[in-house]
Amino acid sequence: MNLKEKRLSSSVAFDGRIFKVEVDEVELPDGRHSKRECVRHSGGAAVLFVKDGQIALVKQFRYLYGEELLEIPAGKLNAGEDAQAAALRELEEETGYRATSFRHLLDIYPTPGYTDEIIHIYLVDGAEFVGQHLDEGEFLNVLFVPEGEVLGMISSGAIKDSKTICAVYAYLNGKNN
Repeated sequence: MNLKEKRLSSSVAFDGRIFKVEVDEVELPDGRHSKRECVRHSGGAAVLFVKDGQIALVKQFRYLYGEELLEIPAGKLNAGEDAQAAALRELEEETGYRATSFRHLLDIYPTPGYTDEIIHIYLVDGAEFVGQHLDEGEFLNVLFVPEGEVLGMISSGAIKDSKTICAVYAYLNGKNN
């Protein structure tokens, strides 16, 4: 069965600084019509930074959840910005480390039910400290946590962030194969 949906029309419901919301009318595979609420996002870039067997995590308050979360360094792609450049920029801004050895790890679709956001994740296993320079209004703490302890933090629910969980599992799976 063909599963593809065809967009028939689209209207902008909201156009903000971080994302845009469009309401699309689509034709379903069986010919019926439906609506899709689409959050359009420029995408993000993240870094799994491993230094001496420890993973760099940032702890920051996330307003929508009302709690501090542990995450790998990450940020939004600026218009036209290369994902790798954005990931390395975020690493330096948030942790103070400039990457000297890195590679693409994986891309994830964090919530495919309503957004087109793609997060591009890179592995950095070599870096030099050059000094942290956070964005205005950004507050976070950097922690280096042993790899095995990070797995335990995921299992216990101390780490809930999807990009962090995906990156850690992809890294450790690749390392153990």
